[in-house]
Amino acid sequence: MAKAKAKAEKIGKKIGSAIGKEIDKEMETEKCGEKKWRHHHNSSGGNAVYGLGFIGALIYFLQHATSFWIGALGILKAIIWPVILIYKILGMAGL
Repeated sequence: MAKAKAKAEKIGKKIGSAIGKEIDKEMETEKCGEKKWRHHHNSSGGNAVYGLGFIGALIYFLQHATSFWIGALGILKAIIWPVILIYKILGMAGL
């Protein structure tokens, strides 16, 4: 029993040492800049269009509001303006 325990400890130390060496190697590579991470950058043009559209829709709906609750509804409509736009376009196309 003692032999098996000693053997297991020895194997555990070897595995731990191997894992430690791999971690050290990875850390060294990151420090030296050899490891290059690939970042995927999405274009933010869609965000800009949505933001400008939101501001324009907000101004439009608030200018045409006749009461507080119509103004509150206008804020909600300004948030979902792309949905309204697509609905109107598809309605005009007869789809």
